[in-house]
This record gives sequence, C-alpha cells and structure tokens, in this order.
Amino acid sequence: MSSRPSDFPPPFDAAEFVAEPSDPPDERIEVGVLVVGGGPAGLSAAIRVNQLLEERPAIRDRLGEIPVAVVEKGKAPGAHLLSGAVVNPRAFRQLFPGMHTEDMPFRSKVEREGLYYLTAKRSLRLPAPPTMWNHGNYVASISEIGAWLGKQAEEGGATIVPETAARKLLVSGGRVVGIRTGDRGRGRDGEELPNFEPGSDIAARVTILAEGTQGHLTGVALDRFAMQSRPQVWALGVKEVWEVPRPLHRVIHTMGWPLRGPRKFREFGGSFIYPLGENMVALGMVVGLDYADASLSVHDLLQELKGHPFVRGILAGGKRVAWGAKTIPEGGFLALPDRFHFPGGMIAGDGAGLVNVPALKGIHYAMRSGMLAAETAVEALAPGRTAWEPGALESYDRALKESYVWKDLERVRNMRPAFQYGFTRGAMVAGLAVSTLGKLPPHDLELEADASVPVFVGERERTYPPPDGALFFDKLSSVYLSGNKTRDDAPSHLRVDHKVRREVAEAWVRMCPAQVYEIGGEASPAGNVVNVEVTPSNCVQCGAITAKGGRLTPPEGGDGPEYRLM
Repeated sequence: MSSRPSDFPPPFDAAEFVAEPSDPPDERIEVGVLVVGGGPAGLSAAIRVNQLLEERPAIRDRLGEIPVAVVEKGKAPGAHLLSGAVVNPRAFRQLFPGMHTEDMPFRSKVEREGLYYLTAKRSLRLPAPPTMWNHGNYVASISEIGAWLGKQAEEGGATIVPETAARKLLVSGGRVVGIRTGDRGRGRDGEELPNFEPGSDIAARVTILAEGTQGHLTGVALDRFAMQSRPQVWALGVKEVWEVPRPLHRVIHTMGWPLRGPRKFREFGGSFIYPLGENMVALGMVVGLDYADASLSVHDLLQELKGHPFVRGILAGGKRVAWGAKTIPEGGFLALPDRFHFPGGMIAGDGAGLVNVPALKGIHYAMRSGMLAAETAVEALAPGRTAWEPGALESYDRALKESYVWKDLERVRNMRPAFQYGFTRGAMVAGLAVSTLGKLPPHDLELEADASVPVFVGERERTYPPPDGALFFDKLSSVYLSGNKTRDDAPSHLRVDHKVRREVAEAWVRMCPAQVYEIGGEASPAGNVVNVEVTPSNCVQCGAITAKGGRLTPPEGGDGPEYRLM
C-alpha cells in the first residue's frame, strides 16, 4: 500500500501571510531597500546597493535614515546557513574588485579532488565529469561566509536586524510595500506572555526576498503573484564537521552506496568530504526528497556512510564537533519561477532555485543574483521613478537571463529529472547532456513534485548502525550539537495534517533529521490512518517538511540552530 503526501495538505493558506500595513504611519519603520534574509544573496544585495549609493548620493538622500536594511531570523548572519561548501570565487571578485583572494573568507584552495563509486565495502575511483571539476575553487564554511559578508554589509552602511522573523508580506494597492515582523513572547497556545512584544511594519520602497531554501515569504509571493507554474524539487543535506588527527588534502565526492539504484526507490544523491584546514573535515550526505521508500532517513544514511572502510579511515581517531541539516532546491532551470520580480520587489538566490546540482554549486549564483537585484533596485529608485510602476523591475529578469547564472543552469537543465528513472538510465541521460553541452536530449524532461511521489514503507532501517556516541549518533544528540535555541513553550511553526495514512507518517518520522515527528497512535479502526505528534522545539528549520507535504512557517526570531562551522 502506498500514498502520496500531497493527499494530506497542511492547514496553510498563503493569504494568511499577506496583509495591508497595520501600524500607524508614524510608528512604521521606514527603509529604502529592504532585504529579507542574511545569506549570500541578501548580503551581496545590501553590499551592492551601498556601493551604488556611494556613487549616487542624490538617491541615498531620498531613502531617509535607513537606506538599506537586512532582516535576518537567525541569531546573526551565518547562524542558519549550511552548505558543502566548495565555492567558485567569481562572484566575490565581482563584488569586491581588487580584493586579494587571501582576504576572502575561504579555508583553502582546492588542490586535488576525487570522485568515487561506493559499494558496501569497496570504493572505485571514477573520472569526474566536467561539471564537477573544481580547479580554481575554494573550500569554505558558508556560516563563516555569512558572518564575513554581514560585517562587510555593516561597514558599507547597511542596518542588519538579527533575530527577526519576516512573517507577513505587506501589500497595498496590488504592490509589495514591505513586511511585518513576527511577534515575540507568545506561549504554546498563542497567548501573550509577560515578555510579549508585537511585530512591526517595516515599510520599504523595494523589497528583495533572499530567504534561501524554502523561504517563507518567497513562497507567499510566488503564490500571491502567480509566479511559479512548474514544481520545484528538493534534496535534504545532513552534514557533520569532525576534528581529525590527520589532514585531508583533497576534495572527495561519492556516489552509489548507501543509496539504492533500482527505479522503484527513486534514490538520487551522494556524499561530500571536504578539508577544513589541517585538523578538520566536513562530510555530508545529500539525497533528493522525491524518494519512494518511507523508511529512508538521510541522517541515518550519513551514519551508515561513516562505517564504510573508505570513510572510516578518514575519520579514525577524530571527534564530531558540529552537525546540521538543510534542504537544497534541485530542480534547476526546469523549476525556475516564471518571473523573478513582482510589483515592489524581487526574489534572489536559493529562493529562486538558482542552484546547479550537477556542479554542486549555488553560492556564487546567489551572490550574483543579489547583486543584479541591487542594481535593478537602485535604478528603480532614481529621481522620477518608483519601484512599483509597470515594468520598473523587469530589467532584473533580463539581467539574470543575460548572466552566466542563466547560461550555466540552462546547459544542465535535464540532468536532475533524468534520475527519476533510476541510477543507470539517469547516468546515461546525464552523460549525454554533458557531452552535448545540454543540446541532448532535445526536449525538456518534466519534474514531479516531491510530495506527489507515492511512498511505501520498506525496511531500509534494518541496516542503519545503532548509535555508539563515537562514530554513529542519534538525532537528538545531533540537534543539541546544532546549538538549537527554540523554546519548548513556543507556538508551533510547523503546519501538518495530524491524521494521515501510516506510510505518510512514517515518511515524515524518518525524513526529519531532528526527530520532530512521531506516530502517536492509530486514528482509524484498521490502523491505516494514524495520529502525528509534533515536537517543534527540536526543529532546525531545514525545510524538508515543506517539500514532503507539510509547511514550515517562521518561528520566533532567534530560534533555531546557531551554526558556526557549517
């Protein structure tokens, strides 16, 4: 028996998060350009706006006391960021012309690399396809990149507002005029606690949504302005950082085991192992969320991977020091929005799906899109112009389509959907696409939304290693290592149908890397419908539940993980 998670939609209506401004005009926070999200896209946008305003003081003077503001829901820029990450420095050099690479927030240059196909006990080195060549790229921590970019933005004049959740999109007269921040200090049932602080309206002339993967207001905007006609698909990445006694001098990627190849499982992904200096190694497992076996757990696959002789040797004598999880938009060119602008604003970075899965790259695309959004915003704020007049922000779409971001994604557009047909056929189609620079197959393949894929309950968990506290770890100890700060008595920010078919509930339980969902008991005489219980305080805001049938909404600002090495 199988069911689709999409058969059990969450109690969520995007219209709930769209509102007219409600604060009196003299109590609203007025800014010029408002950036939602302190990641690579948003901070690059803020930095670029300030660079342009330095050249155009007349526009700066029109924007008031706060020309540029960045609203970030984490404790600080970088706190909610997670990536591999091997970084193409191209966007850094565009944003900071003349800066030496040694002054950029990278750990080391990629000197050697290897791609391996794993079986349960062996490893076979493969020639890496051109999309995965990393000559000239750098290993980095995206958390450290976020913190560094945040400092650059503040030094340039941006106002960064951390621990602040952007909850509602303010729309007036059919155009976005800013956001409303979330309340603070509510209890589990929504009641006001003694430390209650209501949210505030932040009014802006231009709003740039750069929330990253599964962005809340990004999803609201895509719905409100009918901007997305094709489904996005997602992967879940679970990552650990280890202190090790022996340095790793190469970048490693693996494919094959512990994922299964047959088409019925629809398992697509692989692992990465990167050096972070002389005594640290980052490793992670990334798996597409369109898999069919409800018993699959990416967190536990990563634990299983560490038991492989090839990986165990790298970690031998080491100690785990950090853990985290995050979704990745994988649809690429075939899942891009129909438009990237809306009246009064634009969408940049991972929120727009600007990730090149075959190349395992997205950071420099996010940064470049933020820079292009910034340039469009400043032009739209020139004397005699407004950002909501017809066509004011269309140039952002044109700039994206003329950039290397668009060209790179178009060239590999069919590689991700090819793997819906299983590993062997997918690899053949992907190879064809690479060798012909994307000209074959001659037509675009179709993507199927993750929640629309039927799930069945298999027995994948039988091979997961039991936690030993040394090499293998359970989910709760991992959540603790993430620095998660969510209050136990906070209102739930997760929307799910609490009575679903057993196979859907099993999929949620296994999928979640933070042990948020549990089956509470049978809800039907036959036992095929069960109650789902939710522990929202465990959530690290990875976004996987939104891909697989529920909805992540913003928790209180400052809640969630506090990543430093991710």
